[in-house]
Amino acid sequence: MRVLAVIGILAILAAVGAAIFFFGGFYNVAANAPDPGAVKWALEEIRDASIGRRANFAAPTNLDDPGTVQAGARAFSQRGCVICHGAPGVKSPDFYKGMNPDPPDLKDVVEESEPAELFWVIKNGIKMTGMPSFGAIGMDDKEIWSVVAFVRKLPTVSDADYKTWTGGQ
Repeated sequence: MRVLAVIGILAILAAVGAAIFFFGGFYNVAANAPDPGAVKWALEEIRDASIGRRANFAAPTNLDDPGTVQAGARAFSQRGCVICHGAPGVKSPDFYKGMNPDPPDLKDVVEESEPAELFWVIKNGIKMTGMPSFGAIGMDDKEIWSVVAFVRKLPTVSDADYKTWTGGQ
């Protein structure tokens, strides 16, 4: 019984300490200040669990269709994705370096993400990351799926192909 009381007291002290840390202004919200390891870990775990819970559906179209991939490249270029994520042969402006967390290299993300997860993120965005909800600005599901198709092919898209598909943008 005494052990349970000690555990309860420690839990209360931890909750009070966390409240003081976060609500007392001790947690630095500046984009150029790195997050403490525990905060970074918690945010990544919460993000991944949230996306995984909500992205449990199948693509309604063939994501390997060349026309879909090329339409996705055009949408990726025209909708501003290049600004933060770059593209084959296109360097992102330096302002993205001031974002926290950094915009991911989509070539890495595609290796560890299911198409439904990519779709969900593009459609809904992610709070406090700078990733907007493209669904909220009127991008329809068909166009979002085309961007997913393009992003899945990013590791193999050449600079020349991207330039051709996007009209040199």
